[in-house]
Amino acid sequence: MKKYISIFGSLVILSILISKCTSEKGVPDYNGYPDEIGKIVYTKCATPGCHTNQSKDAVGGLSLESWDKLFEGGRNSATIIPYRHDYSTFFYYTNTFADLGVRLSPTMPYQSNHLTKEEVIILRDWINAGAPDRNGFVKFSDNPNRKKYYITNQGCDVVTVIDQQTLLPMRYINVGSTPGIESPHMVRVSPDGQYWYVINLGGTYLEKYKTADDRFVSRAFIGSGIWNAFIISSNSQTAFCSDLNSSGKIAVVDLTNMTAFTQQPFNSPHGVALNNTDDTLYVTQQINSNKLYKVPVADFSSFSEINLYSGTPPTLFLNAHEVVFTPDGTKYFVTCQGTNEVRIFSTANDQLLAVIPVGDSPTEMSFSTSTDYMFVSCTADTINFSGKRGSVAVINYQTHQLIKYLYTGFQPHGIAVDDAKKLVVVANRNIASNAPAPHHSSECGGRNGNISFIDLTSLTVLKRDDGTPKRIEVAVDPYSVGIRK
Repeated sequence: MKKYISIFGSLVILSILISKCTSEKGVPDYNGYPDEIGKIVYTKCATPGCHTNQSKDAVGGLSLESWDKLFEGGRNSATIIPYRHDYSTFFYYTNTFADLGVRLSPTMPYQSNHLTKEEVIILRDWINAGAPDRNGFVKFSDNPNRKKYYITNQGCDVVTVIDQQTLLPMRYINVGSTPGIESPHMVRVSPDGQYWYVINLGGTYLEKYKTADDRFVSRAFIGSGIWNAFIISSNSQTAFCSDLNSSGKIAVVDLTNMTAFTQQPFNSPHGVALNNTDDTLYVTQQINSNKLYKVPVADFSSFSEINLYSGTPPTLFLNAHEVVFTPDGTKYFVTCQGTNEVRIFSTANDQLLAVIPVGDSPTEMSFSTSTDYMFVSCTADTINFSGKRGSVAVINYQTHQLIKYLYTGFQPHGIAVDDAKKLVVVANRNIASNAPAPHHSSECGGRNGNISFIDLTSLTVLKRDDGTPKRIEVAVDPYSVGIRK
């Protein structure tokens, strides 16, 4: 009798332990996935020889063994973008139904029965709900102070939000006020880090979003124009936006109440920069010009023009694209697309200090505050890297010496230095007909671009574990880069 009681007692204890384990882990345990999603993933995707930890290197570097592994992405980019099935390759490759969205081949599961329509809808709805784990947690939603990179995608009317820690896309944010493509051209984060702003090439507004959660806040009407660039004052209260028209204008935007007024006319204004005291605006003249404007912020009518050449005028127009001040404000650099050079001037007297020849079509510039390097994207350079288009010139902005060229990807344009991460973020447009074919297409069609990174310490392009350049695929025509530091 005692033996029976002992055995019975052991069975009761074992039953309690099993029950406790079951209640804590769920039945079955899908490693963080909600049960409905885990059932699909574990029977169709994370199977031997496919998307497991052991075999992931043969299938794009993507493991689906757990919800956490899913968000480590694959070799080329993130696989799921929370809330956006229309930008999630996980959806693209499992969908075979035209009425549900983008379809890509080879269809997954590979060489096996396709997912049913019901299963595809389950995945779609889960992604659009944020692709939460079994406890309802949405990836990247836990830190309102998260450091991020913002990339405008001119071909899709979206801004890609990249997580600084993982270097993977974490959100796609729709921008623009109309259904048509307005082409988001430039994005900037306010100096206080609280908001990011975007201007659209074919739009009529400067738009404001909150960096804590990337939600839309408001927009300021700036009228019709070819809106290209803008700069934000150091106190984060005012923006100055440029309209590239031949009789263009500068829109001055109060960022607190999002109201604007315009100052005009200006000859093809493009690049805009404020000196370190925020009392003078410098504006490049992009088309058929050798000059830039120097504009007192308190009185636009008393502007002057600065000749960008010294001595005999060049046979070609300089066509200044961008102007940027050094971190200490003592010098400003100008990219000249007509002559493929960077010109350096003294802020004190606007005298030319140096001319540095660079690759074809120098566009954007960014300075490091922790080193003496500045970086210039040369979008159309075909000389420095045979068979490729584009380069990034590295310049010592103290000595005015060209240090080296780097190939970051096809048609680099937007560029920004993240001194905290010791990286330079480069947006490679990749839109030319002879550009490398992207791995994927997207909902809005066109040719996807990519983001690459320069190691600020070694001045080399960041690589993956397998030694290949690390390029993160994003939507069509990545153009401008902003950083939340």
